[in-house]
Amino acid sequence: MSYTYADIAKMIDHSLLNPTMTVAELDAGVQLALAYDVASVCIMPFALKRCAGQLQGSTVQASTTIGFPHGGHTTAIKVAEARQALADGCQELDMVVNISQVLSGQWDFVRADIAAVVEVAHAAGQKVKVIFENCYLQNEHKIRLCEICSELHADWVKTSTGYGTGGATPDDLILMRNHAAPHVQVKAAGGVRDFQGLLAVRALGVTRCGASRTRDILDECRRQLELPMIPAGASSARAGGY
Repeated sequence: MSYTYADIAKMIDHSLLNPTMTVAELDAGVQLALAYDVASVCIMPFALKRCAGQLQGSTVQASTTIGFPHGGHTTAIKVAEARQALADGCQELDMVVNISQVLSGQWDFVRADIAAVVEVAHAAGQKVKVIFENCYLQNEHKIRLCEICSELHADWVKTSTGYGTGGATPDDLILMRNHAAPHVQVKAAGGVRDFQGLLAVRALGVTRCGASRTRDILDECRRQLELPMIPAGASSARAGGY
């Protein structure tokens, strides 16, 4: 096989964004992410500091959302969210573009909005994923966003929040990989629910995938690689989002 367990596990951002999750469920989700050694835990902002503490010393990154899920926050609020997240130990920030301004063709606003968060994060040595919410956009919007994110050196372009009317599609992933610069990675969110689906988006150039079915995906990966199973007691959290 042309991949290792680490190759696959480090593609997954384990999502803990369901607003009804309890603190106990969030804690269990973090423990699951640690047990499976995924790329990151993307958690609700209020729980980020606790999550970052639990992840300290591991190879799992702490991440959270900015301007989530609709992107309509003022730029000043997005920057304030980013600064608070960084203070709380965030290593990767998933920010939503201002969808209304994208659809209105207000590209100077859109660029400045993205730039403000990227600059704050990069100044702190951390990374940013820019969420487009492709289900509401036309290809021309997605292409221009890829160009802007490339110019601003965003770290990832990302298909969706998981709370729109659709998630990642092969056509969108191909378009984003083709129009984002090589230094910008692509993240799929929404719709990747099993190991084969993850392999399929990996083949399209995707390096990260938001997942709430992390255990199922990585258990199948371990079966394919004939690795020991991770005990089910590692966590039973019902992850959400994506």
